[in-house]
Amino acid sequence: MIKLFSHIGAVAAAAMIAFGGAAGAALPAHIDRTKTIRYCSAVNLPPMEFMNAQTQPVGVDVDLGDALAHRLGLKPVWVNMPFAGLIPALLADHCDAIISQLFIKDSRLKVIDEIPYMYSHEAVLMKAGAPKVATLEGLSGRKVATVTGTTATILLQKANTALQAAHKPLIDIVMFPENTQALQQVQFGQVAAYGVAYETARYYSHLDPSQFELGGPPYFKIATGVGLRKDEATLNTALRGALAAMMKDGTYQHIFTKWNLQIDMLKP
Repeated sequence: MIKLFSHIGAVAAAAMIAFGGAAGAALPAHIDRTKTIRYCSAVNLPPMEFMNAQTQPVGVDVDLGDALAHRLGLKPVWVNMPFAGLIPALLADHCDAIISQLFIKDSRLKVIDEIPYMYSHEAVLMKAGAPKVATLEGLSGRKVATVTGTTATILLQKANTALQAAHKPLIDIVMFPENTQALQQVQFGQVAAYGVAYETARYYSHLDPSQFELGGPPYFKIATGVGLRKDEATLNTALRGALAAMMKDGTYQHIFTKWNLQIDMLKP
């Protein structure tokens, strides 16, 4: 059995350091001039970020990003793109920050900075009525969908390493650029499961229990953060301060309660 790791990264204490984040906080010149902040996000992963019936971005991350912007006296602008393109877009200055359930990993912290704002979990989503699996190795020899560049893909690859060492059939990992395509593969029976964030798996299993079920309990926990370029110290400070103020006055807690994801809240 593969040991599914838990990389927590920076924790709540880092987010709670108060820098006075509020309207009037020091901001980078281009943001202060335009009074806008651009967020890169893969807006197709409910309940974190997705389009509503009016094609407006909504979700946990969107509520949080909007609240941070308003706290700093800014207008939020959401730039939608595939998950794998988020960090390249940030580095190319196509946006000012990433808010898209971006897990905090050592490899990412070598390239960008991240401000922790929640924990995330991983899970397996399956067709309703399918036998549940206790571990990823239980998917040996079966097709499993993932989104390119996500932690689920890495965890499935690690499971394959363990299966190979045990001389068992490997998981056939089928990668897709976006959540919608991977989800459809489960719905149409083209794959046995979808490796995805627990938050998303839970959302679909509650939205349409006749179609989808959680394949087992959440098996992974990791800190999740707002991604920033390493040369944006001023913006980093402003966002940390705004987040700390939101945690202090209850705005932060209200967002996670609204989406019934208190399990993911940072604990001060």
